[in-house]
Amino acid sequence: MSLIPEKTLTISPSLAATIGLEEAVLLQALNELVCHGTPEFNKGYQWLTVSLQQLLNIMPFWDAAALQRISVNLRDKGILLIASTPLMEGNELRFAFNEAGTCNKSFTSTNTNSVAIHSTTHRQGAKPLPPMWQPETEILRQLDQYNIPAQFINDQLPEFSTYWSERNEPQFSWGSKFIKHVLRLWREHQTKATKLSQQIPMCADWQPSEDAMNILIQQAGINSNFVEDAIPEFMLYWVERGEASNTWNSRFIMHVKRQWARFTATMENDCEPRVIPANWNPSEELFEVLALANISRKFAEQLTHEFILYWKDSGQAHNSWNTKFLQQVKREWSRQQSATSQVTSNGQQRSHRSNSTRNNSLIDELSDRSWAST
Repeated sequence: MSLIPEKTLTISPSLAATIGLEEAVLLQALNELVCHGTPEFNKGYQWLTVSLQQLLNIMPFWDAAALQRISVNLRDKGILLIASTPLMEGNELRFAFNEAGTCNKSFTSTNTNSVAIHSTTHRQGAKPLPPMWQPETEILRQLDQYNIPAQFINDQLPEFSTYWSERNEPQFSWGSKFIKHVLRLWREHQTKATKLSQQIPMCADWQPSEDAMNILIQQAGINSNFVEDAIPEFMLYWVERGEASNTWNSRFIMHVKRQWARFTATMENDCEPRVIPANWNPSEELFEVLALANISRKFAEQLTHEFILYWKDSGQAHNSWNTKFLQQVKREWSRQQSATSQVTSNGQQRSHRSNSTRNNSLIDELSDRSWAST
């Protein structure tokens, strides 16, 4: 049994050193196909169409992705002309050697040296972008195969021309450079469009998903009542801003975690409950917690005197007056925001509960959130 059962591919060392080993191997294989095929003469070039399977049979050491990559490299080096869709999409390669009027029957040493010299000369002959440069019809045809609108392609031309004209860097294939430029921007455009299509505005009946609640309550260990109290504040804030997003649950998780971290770090945790002092004032840290919920300091300060008076008269003792005050401020703020947004058909504001802390249900409301003092 022969150790070399197939016909060997002979490559030129100088060619491989000039254009790359992989490129030299593929170039030799394509030349063999031209020699044994029936190329079509068109516009001064010998064109041949081969199937992906033919290429894989001749070069089984490469897969389709490698063949596409190397053939594109040959095109970018100015050695190969390609007039077909990407190999992995169309499953065929229509190509011609970038030497008008030539039809090589074999790659002799002279021919390979000619290709090497051609490639070297082509690189040395790279030129800056010509003034008023326009992509050729073949370039536009290749871009059209990616289903890119003509208007989008035209819109990228001024930026491309300005950028490369200012840099004044020589290139040997401005058409290839333009294709890469447009493809990159088109993919970015599609990615952005997909994200925008998935975004929705915050609605008045929004609720965090079950997964978001589990992350906050089960995994982060945040009290469920604290999480529930944060929902109306979060919802009202984003409704007023009118922004759209596809990550409302993630934003809510971050919002609650920030508030909870600040809350647990600043709220008092005395061992002994005590009555409220006559000169009690909310801590600065409490105002920072309220700021996270977009509640103004002025609004909270307006409730301070009445809050102290009520609890002074009640004589009850608690281990965290900051906690009690935070509960009251958040409730009154939520009531005010909800009442403001409710308008009857005749334009009159619906009746809503007063900001006063002296309501009949105040004791129940202030004592139903023991979560904050634990």
